[in-house]
Amino acid sequence: MVAATPQMGGQPILILPEGTLRQIGKDAQHNNIAAAKAVAEAIRTTLGPMGMDKMLVDSIGDIVITNDGATILDEMEIEHPAAKMLVEVAKTQEEEVGDGTTTAVVLAGELLKNAEKLLDQNIHPTVITKGFKLAKEEALKFLKQIAKKISPEDEEILKKIAITAITGKSAEKASEHLAEIAVKAVKSIIEEVDGKIKIDTDNIQIVKKQGGSISDTELIKGIIVDKEVVHSGMPKVVKDAKIALIDSPLEIKETETDAEIRITSPDQLQAFIEQEEKMLKEMVEKIAKTGANVVFCQKGIDDIAQHYLAKHGILAARRVKKSDMEKLAKATGARIVTNIKDLTEKDLGYAKIVEEKKIAGESMIFVRECKDPKAVSILIRGGTEHVVEEVERALEDAIGGVASALEDGYVVAGGGAPEEAVANHLRNFAQKFSGREQLAIQAFADAMEIIPRTLAENAGLDPIDIIAELRAAHEKGKHTYGVNVFTGKVVDMWEQGVIEPLKIKTQAIKSASEAAEMILRIDDVIAASKVESKDKDTGGSEGFED
Repeated sequence: MVAATPQMGGQPILILPEGTLRQIGKDAQHNNIAAAKAVAEAIRTTLGPMGMDKMLVDSIGDIVITNDGATILDEMEIEHPAAKMLVEVAKTQEEEVGDGTTTAVVLAGELLKNAEKLLDQNIHPTVITKGFKLAKEEALKFLKQIAKKISPEDEEILKKIAITAITGKSAEKASEHLAEIAVKAVKSIIEEVDGKIKIDTDNIQIVKKQGGSISDTELIKGIIVDKEVVHSGMPKVVKDAKIALIDSPLEIKETETDAEIRITSPDQLQAFIEQEEKMLKEMVEKIAKTGANVVFCQKGIDDIAQHYLAKHGILAARRVKKSDMEKLAKATGARIVTNIKDLTEKDLGYAKIVEEKKIAGESMIFVRECKDPKAVSILIRGGTEHVVEEVERALEDAIGGVASALEDGYVVAGGGAPEEAVANHLRNFAQKFSGREQLAIQAFADAMEIIPRTLAENAGLDPIDIIAELRAAHEKGKHTYGVNVFTGKVVDMWEQGVIEPLKIKTQAIKSASEAAEMILRIDDVIAASKVESKDKDTGGSEGFED
């Protein structure tokens, strides 16, 4: 379809290049909503403890088996521009909270589905978005009221948050063990800034090695360095390790300027070599003098320097990644030194044990039992590569959940309870409005129920009965009642130990409603023709059929 404007003298005026596809008004809105709904439907079946998994096979045959919303959408290679906006919702949720991606996308899809019904009743998109904004703000305010406070001392509640995040993943059978690891890891790296809790989950290093079983996954109060000990004569285990972190090469530097050394006799050559050796020996002596018995070097270590380090009984590793060096500094309390001459005993870090171990056929150095590590490692084990990958995703969700609960300081019950509580509250809130906004607020309230409805559907329960029972409980003010998918009953989720961070819910509502509002405001889609021969294969731009 070539976009044209009114004709002049029977000649159409072309304002867009040939091959451009354009959709205007309701066509554009319906098409965008249909695309977004399709994305939400694709991952809806993965929601909750009874959710199913997806197997994604990419163009080169690599397989990913998961029910993690963000991972699925990332692997799906979505083309449609409106559908891509829902992928953004999942990414935002993943980055901000680390869990709740499926909830956010399913909610966005349902908001658009309900908005479509209002569009069909000739309600203007601006009115709908205004109603959605009012509903969003009221929902966030209400959620804060029903949330409960939490602190790092509430270890049991934190563990329940982690278990809730892991439940439904294939790593579920080891959820107790993994939850404990997640809570301990997050508690280790808590930092207080101006009386506020700050948690940087990048300080939790996750190392995956297939082999063993999920229950062999362990928390290391220190760091795993994916390097070998550089010299066979060095000790493989050092107890009460005093660790030096050096960010300069233990080698003879070449001169900065072009210099030429003329050697005219074998004696001079011998003297030159001996001088080099002497310099390297002095470097090592300087390190040994500080009492260091473990050295991690970010740059290279000369063979001669390795020999002298081994003679002093020092365990050394070279070309350690910058990110690992920073984590080692946080874990051991060492200071990264850029000039060996400046190295003193005060710069050394401490670990009870440093050892080289072979895991799944690869040698790695474990720095264990640091005094008060502000960076820790989790070594993930599992029977196959796919299992290890899924355990990693489960742990990331659990860590994200625990961290955001502690940073935010509030938690709510799970199992669809907060969504139903918000839906119930918004229905009453809508009565305060007499205009068309009332319909939009009610549409928002109905959309919130998609979460408990989907939980019920995925568990093979009758969603109509469950929603009716749930509404009745919430009208009596039972805000913590949700769907127990294992028994098919509506029960107090707080008592069941199904607990989630408030931030998961607030972030999901914010991103979902903002994405829905943006998609609703689009009334014209102008798509340029695809470059190269793809056009012939696909018959033009996908998703924009005329």
